[in-house]
Amino acid sequence: MEGHSMRPIRKVLIGVTGASGSIYAERLIQLLLDSVDRIYLVITETGEKVAQHELKSESLLVKASLGKLTKQELSIIRPFKINDLFAPCASGTAAPDAMIVVPSSMGTLARIATGVSSNLLERSADVVLKQRRRLIICPREMPFNLIHLRNMTLLAEAGAEILPLMPGFYQKPKTMEDLVNFCVGKVLEQLDIPHDLYKPWNSRLI
Repeated sequence: MEGHSMRPIRKVLIGVTGASGSIYAERLIQLLLDSVDRIYLVITETGEKVAQHELKSESLLVKASLGKLTKQELSIIRPFKINDLFAPCASGTAAPDAMIVVPSSMGTLARIATGVSSNLLERSADVVLKQRRRLIICPREMPFNLIHLRNMTLLAEAGAEILPLMPGFYQKPKTMEDLVNFCVGKVLEQLDIPHDLYKPWNSRLI
């Protein structure tokens, strides 16, 4: 099939589900604030509860879920309610340049893979695929069963990129932040956004 369109990444949609791993979305948003013009944010109801459980009260995700983002933060981050199908990102005429579902539950992944648009996050993913924009799905689950693997294959065949949240260790991480940065850095690389979160492998030979 044809690949997604290559366009500068200026508008990004971050979809957050109820899978554990809210910290990945939090860190990605922090890094995108200085790299893009607009961040659309769609969090499922369970995603909001998980973020409030896993993150500190001053985190961007928690503040967004509680409607407490500052005016400055709202100048870039635009949150939408999960059932707001009148949001711009629900239409192909206003599709973002890229969408990242991070972390992605297996339920959300399955519904996107089969074209079910029961909420704004799933509809936005459908729009991104049909408009040939970049869709990155970051599953946070283990082990994968056969249904999970087949759904990921369907998405890959449709043009999505599957980026499991699996930190590497050749960078010799020393903190949890190092592990998070490894996965988030991989997302940024897929978006062609430069970063210095870790050194390239065998950088002494580059």
